[in-house]
Amino acid sequence: MSQPNFQVFAGSATRYLAEKICQELGCPLGNCVNTRFADGEFEVSYEESIRGRDVYLVQSTFPSSDNLMELLLMMDAAKRASARTINCVIPYFGWARQDRKSKPRVSIAAKVVADALGAVGLNRLITMDLHADQEQGFFNVPVDHLYASSVLLPYIASLKLENLVIAAPDAGASKRASTYAKYLGCPMVMCNKTRARANVVDKMQIIGDVTGADVVICDDMVDTAGTITKAADLMIENGARSVRAAASHCIMSDPASERVMKSSLEEIVFTDSIPFLKDCPKVKQVSIAGLLAETIRRVQSNESISGQFLI
Repeated sequence: MSQPNFQVFAGSATRYLAEKICQELGCPLGNCVNTRFADGEFEVSYEESIRGRDVYLVQSTFPSSDNLMELLLMMDAAKRASARTINCVIPYFGWARQDRKSKPRVSIAAKVVADALGAVGLNRLITMDLHADQEQGFFNVPVDHLYASSVLLPYIASLKLENLVIAAPDAGASKRASTYAKYLGCPMVMCNKTRARANVVDKMQIIGDVTGADVVICDDMVDTAGTITKAADLMIENGARSVRAAASHCIMSDPASERVMKSSLEEIVFTDSIPFLKDCPKVKQVSIAGLLAETIRRVQSNESISGQFLI
């Protein structure tokens, strides 16, 4: 059998996911070495020829910024090794929350990262659940924007909850929650919140009725878990029978695990776009390896990507 004209390589932060993708594709994971120096710098090198190949570089760019820098160096090394195309698979696109000027004299980090990737030689981006859909416009190359709903909706449906209600933890999540509710054929409620400062919720109220409901709170990411745990406790206080949460990206910065364990949440399910290495029995992850592998296969065979979408 002839060797496929593409190769998949992993950044050190997302190797676990790249290995699963290669299992789905039936191909070996490429040999890429990251050599670290005493002062914290590192060097990326490919230990096999990639000349004339389409390379897929799998790396989520969650903090620290070493993950982003490693990806940029992988891209540069691939370009200098005469790869035909450089395709970045970034399941979690970090820095995306800074997508506009929210006040005077601030940076727009998402655009900075997009420009950096473009300057180094990006030919295509495959990513999932950007913080804002319009960030696709920051790139001057094709962007395949996937949706975690492809794996999260089947999981929610498998729970077979008797009185399912989908909840949005804030106004920003209302579009996603509304789409989930329509697909699952159930009601939706929304939380109205005000923030004292970043990552600190001041007040929250529920818009809608959750009496006797089995609530699933849906969002794109969970960082410190302040919003989602406050919303879960509020649902129980307002008569909900059970509360769960589903989110695309498992950031879970401290003290998120502690908050989740102390909250009314029965469980919180994420994709594996970011590795979760802490001890929190309420956290569950479902894999997007099959979704990403099928996307790579369709890109290589020039097939439609949208056929994978549930909603």
